[in-house]
Amino acid sequence: MIKIELQEETMEYAQEEAVKTLRTNLQFCGNDKKSILITSSIPEEGKTSIALRLAKSLAEIQKKVLLLDADLRKSSLQKKMRIGDIPFGLSHFLSGQCGLSEAVVTTNIAGFHLLFAGAGVPNATELLSHRHMEALMEQLKTVYDYIIIDSAPLGLVIDAAILAKYCDGAIIVVEEGKIRRKMVQDVKKRLEHSGCAVLGTVLNKVSLKKQHGYYKNEYKKYNYAP
Repeated sequence: MIKIELQEETMEYAQEEAVKTLRTNLQFCGNDKKSILITSSIPEEGKTSIALRLAKSLAEIQKKVLLLDADLRKSSLQKKMRIGDIPFGLSHFLSGQCGLSEAVVTTNIAGFHLLFAGAGVPNATELLSHRHMEALMEQLKTVYDYIIIDSAPLGLVIDAAILAKYCDGAIIVVEEGKIRRKMVQDVKKRLEHSGCAVLGTVLNKVSLKKQHGYYKNEYKKYNYAP
């Protein structure tokens, strides 16, 4: 099992508090909510950053956490984390090219593991629909307190709806002023149709300059609404 050193991320106070609020609200959803899908309507709304920060925040309170990168089409997690080549990932595991222990990566944060997407594939839908994915999720639930899943935007491809069938809850990331309400409502309906409870939304990239002149810089606010 490969081990990587994660660089410490500097966040503003408001960011840190917002992440902690999201973490607390998730905990109050109940102990049965272990596998949490993070999705959005379109790319670049910030879902990967939120999935990463939420997972790390849970590990910081002594929870055993796996961040699962399930965007098999256009993953951005490794680039965002500035991680070099990783030999195996989810796509390799689902296609039978490696075992789970070869694909899971440990970190310098106690209890925090990662499973990267692996090589991009043309048959993402088929791999995620395979019984191996369902079996994997059941196995992970016996090991981890939380599995945070970063998925492809549901407004573009169906992958997140497939993954939702294996998850206990979902969180929709919405960038302020970028997405129309109907598109978010359509994403919510698709998740619910998959039988997955929508736990809430994260309103991302909110500027407080309009509300409070005290703040000089825009920051990402995670407004979790269960």
